[in-house]
This record gives sequence, C-alpha cells and structure tokens, in this order.
Amino acid sequence: MKVGFIGTGNIGAPMAQQVLNAGYDLVVHDIRRESATPLLDGGATWASSPRRLAEQCDVICSCLPGPREMEQVVFGDDGLFEGAGPGTVYVDMTTNSPSVVREAHTRLAKKSVAMLDAPVSGGMEGARTRDVTILVGGDEVTLTRVRPVLDAIGKTVIHVGDIGAGCIGKLTHNCAAFSVRQAMIECMTLGVKAGVEPAKVIEVFNRGAIGNNFDLRVRMAETIFKDDFEPRFALKLVDKDMRLAVELAAEHGVEMALAELTQREIEEAMSRGWGDLDGSIYMTLQEERTGAKVRF
Repeated sequence: MKVGFIGTGNIGAPMAQQVLNAGYDLVVHDIRRESATPLLDGGATWASSPRRLAEQCDVICSCLPGPREMEQVVFGDDGLFEGAGPGTVYVDMTTNSPSVVREAHTRLAKKSVAMLDAPVSGGMEGARTRDVTILVGGDEVTLTRVRPVLDAIGKTVIHVGDIGAGCIGKLTHNCAAFSVRQAMIECMTLGVKAGVEPAKVIEVFNRGAIGNNFDLRVRMAETIFKDDFEPRFALKLVDKDMRLAVELAAEHGVEMALAELTQREIEEAMSRGWGDLDGSIYMTLQEERTGAKVRF
C-alpha cells in the first residue's frame, strides 16, 4: 500500500513521520517543500503537486489549515481529484467543515474514490508520540481498508459515524476545550486578584476536580448521561458556591462573563424547584432548548 501525505506542517509532518516509521512507501507534498525535508531525508518521495501524488498512491491523507485549503488541494488546478483513480481512498485529517467534507465526498464518489474525514485530537505534541485520537467519519468498510495506516498515526481511532461526523466530533470537542480554558482563566485571575499566589491557584486547579477531569469522567457520567439526578452535590449548594464566587468577583472588579451566564442557568433551575436534585440538573436546560439529550 502506497501512502500519500499532503500538508507537512507542525502536525502533519510528525503524523507523516509515523507512516514512514511503520514502513509504508510514502509520497509527500506541501506548498513549502522545505517543511518536508526531514521526511525526504528519511526515505519519503516528493510529489510536485496533489495530482502527481494522487497518481501514485492507494491512500491519500491530508492535514491542512482549513476548508479553503482542502478544497484547493482536492479540486483546484493540479488537484488530487485529477490524479486519483477508482479504488483510491482519500482521508482528510483537516479540522474541517462537515458540509464541505460531505460535498467533497459526493464529488469524489463519482470517480469511485472513497473518502473519510478523520481529524485528530492531541496536537503537535501528541502527533510526535502517536498520542493522538483520530475521529473518523465515513463508511466502516472504507475505514477497515485504511485502518492500518490510521493505527500507525495514532493510538486511538474512533469511528464517530457517517461522513462529516469526525469533524462534528472534533469541532464540538475543541469548542468545549476552548470554552473551559476561558472559564479557567476567568476563575484563576479572580483567585490571584483576590490575593492567592498564582502558583497556589494553579496547584488548586491541578489537584482538584478539574485537574482530574472529575465532571466528565465521574459526575456527569453518573448523572446527566444516565438521567439520574439523585443528589450527589445538590443544586442548592452549587447555587450557593456560584453566588459567593460571583460576589467575590464583583468585590474585586473581575469580569466573569461565563460565570455570570452559568449563574443565570443555575438560578433558572432553582426557580423550577430543583434545589434538592443533583447540581448537574441545570445542564438539562440546554437539552431542553435544543431538543437533544445527552444519554448513553
């Protein structure tokens, strides 16, 4: 199986290196040839365009900045669409737009070229050590065909669903991660402004429930994911803690936009008489608004 890799940037290059390490015959392309120098020195072959690469390969992977770059690589002049033949599998590892992925999948299928969307979570650091999670959308039979290549790149491969589902998983995950970052920096700056040494604030976060991912792994898993709101930590206590935190922020002039939004959600849940239920009950307000329940 000959593998092509397009996009040898900070994340793409170490992922392509994992393919090379696994013993595959590797062809690479990037708009900057110098970014692929270590791969070429290690035995990879250079292709002058996506089309030239596609003409040589059974499996083509791409890791690109976004939808525009992916569309150019696939359908632009000298794009891989021109070079890929029937039976080729294209695996787009870009964090991409699900609608763009689905459109590309439809167009490629007319040439009997299969496609998966397979963005990764783990960053540059994880890519260097295979400590990435690959989130795959697409046909399970196609995934089985290219699974050895993906296993070479990452230690965890999750089949999320149909084409586009991989990107949905990645986008929702990253949105949550970035929002949690904002919540943490709001609360950390409050701690420092209120008089605690920064190193101690960081230690509290690292050693407390957040640092152990307690909510996702334990509390949410036992309550909202299972529709069980028998109190572990009652909503009325959550309400008390949030009120005290927001009052502390006001006392020290610290803006806490996410905390204030969360407090309003908690107050709405309290107004419904849910104070004696588990504190996670307020998250059902979002389920109510969207009509989508998070259960397993």
